[in-house]
Amino acid sequence: MAAEAKGPAGSLEWLEVDPAAATAPYEQIRTQIATAVHSGRLPAGTKLPAVRALASSLSLAVNTVARAYRELEHAEVVTTRSRAGTVVAPGTDRGSRQLAQAAAVYADVVRGQGATIDEAVALLKAALERDGYNPRVPPDKLEEAGE
Repeated sequence: MAAEAKGPAGSLEWLEVDPAAATAPYEQIRTQIATAVHSGRLPAGTKLPAVRALASSLSLAVNTVARAYRELEHAEVVTTRSRAGTVVAPGTDRGSRQLAQAAAVYADVVRGQGATIDEAVALLKAALERDGYNPRVPPDKLEEAGE
């Protein structure tokens, strides 16, 4: 059965639980969401459906979905903020991981050269702006925006 629960960031219609599978339903949910997060399909900040809504759409017990969410939270894939809901944690999607890795490499070079933080930020800003980078316009839309 597939989930049809909708959240502000979209839906999880691709999420399926096979009741006949040897893997427990909570583990199927946990694995599919973790895979979607790590592949970038669910980017950081994506709000997941409420536990009750997802359980209802999958015809599962609330505790089954709650356990999957708890396991994801323990693995720091998602964060839960009581009334604000469960969202994909920052730094868990592929894009965020790549940026964090590149930043770590750059920070090592900056430290190795003895540059100040202000110098490092100025150099990074200049490098980004050199090719007309505009953080408010996605790179694939620069031509359409006249940038």
